[in-house]
Amino acid sequence: MTNRVTYAPQDVQKMCKQAERDHENRKLIVLMERVKRQIAARESARMDAEPGAKPSVVTMKSESERGRLPSRSVPLER
Repeated sequence: MTNRVTYAPQDVQKMCKQAERDHENRKLIVLMERVKRQIAARESARMDAEPGAKPSVVTMKSESERGRLPSRSVPLER
């Protein structure tokens, strides 16, 4: 017979809530990194442009072009 660890129902609920918070934190970190990359790309494009010229438009890949999975909170499209 193996020695199994059993958690109280409250502990399972606490672990689930902590896992949800961790997931939200990871999503926030990814979002912040994406914004930092976009800002850096705009700044580098602005520095590359001539001083008298209009600033060039920087195009970023959309979420669909990068192959990102859709959010579970978005309703299914038909």
